[in-house]
Amino acid sequence: MPDRAPQPVDRQLPTDEARDLISLVRDIAQGEIAPKAAEEEDAGRFPREVFTLLSRSGLLGLPYDSEYGGGDQPYEVYLQVLEELAAARLTVGLGVSVHTLASYALAAYGTKKQQVEYLPAMLGGGLLGAYCLSEPSSGSDAASLRTKAVRDGEDWVITGTKAWITHGGIADFYTVMARTGEEGARGITAFLVPGDAEGLSGAAPERKMGMKGSPTAQVHFDGVRVPDERRIGEEGQGFAIALASLDSGRLGIAACAIGLAQAALDEAVAYATGRRQFGRPIADFQGLRFMLADMATQIEAGRALYLAAARLRDAGRPFAKQAAMAKLHCTDTAMKVTTDAVQVLGGYGYTADFPAERYMREAKVLQIVEGTNQIQRMVIARHLAGPETR
Repeated sequence: MPDRAPQPVDRQLPTDEARDLISLVRDIAQGEIAPKAAEEEDAGRFPREVFTLLSRSGLLGLPYDSEYGGGDQPYEVYLQVLEELAAARLTVGLGVSVHTLASYALAAYGTKKQQVEYLPAMLGGGLLGAYCLSEPSSGSDAASLRTKAVRDGEDWVITGTKAWITHGGIADFYTVMARTGEEGARGITAFLVPGDAEGLSGAAPERKMGMKGSPTAQVHFDGVRVPDERRIGEEGQGFAIALASLDSGRLGIAACAIGLAQAALDEAVAYATGRRQFGRPIADFQGLRFMLADMATQIEAGRALYLAAARLRDAGRPFAKQAAMAKLHCTDTAMKVTTDAVQVLGGYGYTADFPAERYMREAKVLQIVEGTNQIQRMVIARHLAGPETR
């Protein structure tokens, strides 16, 4: 079967610097990430050395201020970098997105002193972050979280369990939402907790359908003492910080979903143009040609949607509705396209000898993380019709 190499995505980038950046990312993706992806995902191996390389290459702090070690890149560019990384291996693309999410609270709400002290190591010092909002009993209803932070002199003592934490147990820092006051959203405060804090531990990683190389685990806080200087924002502001973080994080998930879908399309096109039946390539048959056309159209629509939301964000305009739309559409697209890719490959698509089945298993989680797609529909509807009546 001929080896048909996928054509790089023709991207609209705002500057020559951004074009050079994408070229660098493609070199790393094809040279360091993609060749090991299948083997390492099958073995459940997390590629920490790849994140070290990305940090050294300036790719772990792209949308943040260069004063603190960031890349000064607009979200329009950062998200396209994520897409390239996710196309090579979703564990890496999603990991960068989560790290960026974990850094957001301090970058957007921290004091100048906190940013000078902590951000350089977080953005370019080889550290890896995790974001702690969900709990075993509070997922979609995040405002009902139970992890508590109790004031003790100049410190806070955090006790509780967080769940479904990407990089749980291996992260160097955790952005943690904990209850410091009344029930509900107004009693939550954000903290920056070092990964080696006494009393912090990670449970055994979850056994997952896909993304086996990306550790997802509960994180336990057993009387973890954190100085008040690591509180982010005001007391009671944590839930607002969490929601603002998620608006941006949902764009990261959308970009990762389109990267995964693009990889699945590339695999389907390569197979369909190389596989011959009835004396000709199966890509000649209209049924498959139309499938490929629909897959490509859905991907382009998703890419345009997340980029439109990113440009609103870059312009300082409201983008929460568009972020929810992008997360919803792009992750549904990833599920549909990867499923269709398995169908294009037929029996081979169901085997681990080809990556299509892995792409399909990985796509499912994107419809769940950082707000299920049912929650995204609720967010969009509230922007259209106002809050639900009680």
